[in-house]
Amino acid sequence: MTLSERHVLVTGGGTGVGAAIAEAMAHAGAKVTILGRREEPLREVAKQHKFIGWATCDVTDRSAVDQAVSQARGLNGPVDVVVANAGAADSVPFSKMTGEQLDKMMSVNLTGVVNIWQAALGDMQNAGWGRLIAVASTAGLKGYPYVSAYCAAKHAVVGLTKSLAIELGDSGVTANAICPGFIETPLLERSIENIIEKTGMSEEKARESLIRDNPQKRFIQPDEVAQTALWLCSEGAAGINGHALSMSGGEI
Repeated sequence: MTLSERHVLVTGGGTGVGAAIAEAMAHAGAKVTILGRREEPLREVAKQHKFIGWATCDVTDRSAVDQAVSQARGLNGPVDVVVANAGAADSVPFSKMTGEQLDKMMSVNLTGVVNIWQAALGDMQNAGWGRLIAVASTAGLKGYPYVSAYCAAKHAVVGLTKSLAIELGDSGVTANAICPGFIETPLLERSIENIIEKTGMSEEKARESLIRDNPQKRFIQPDEVAQTALWLCSEGAAGINGHALSMSGGEI
């Protein structure tokens, strides 16, 4: 497939899944702008392909998002696709969760999606074509212990996606969420280190504790998420709207 002349925005594009999505989109011919808080990782990803540009912003700050999207338009024109990938997960028992921790999870995982989608949606509506894609999680489809705030935020993203898909209806713009299980990224390694520190498990046991619910007994790879996002941009996926696509080896 080709995305020639399409402008794709990817938040959290400096590392892991975001970087993989940016590279896949660029290889398909898209003009890509990656957004993130730190300049250095963005620069490193941008070096990988001549069609990848970058702008710094915090997705929780609406004015910063608007400014970054305006900068992206100046580089690559109106936005056709937004992949809202930026996110974070904190682990804490519900009884000890503070309001600040809840607000943080909602802000980066939900408000960040709202901000970037709203900032770019007008371009898509004007063009009569667009793709809104959220990288959510299986935590948006089921519960997990000790990450109740994260699960609540990701469930909200799925609800947002389903509602927006209906609202946009026949506009030519679709909204979908990709819901991976545990993905093999540096973030996963930090989660494993956290389990080891808190439980005294060996690294092998910690990995097994995260992988056991996946019937394929493996972690999802960043490129699998990237290829799914790419497919959602294809004409063959024009009728896929309002879906939360589980990518979990059959877990859910």
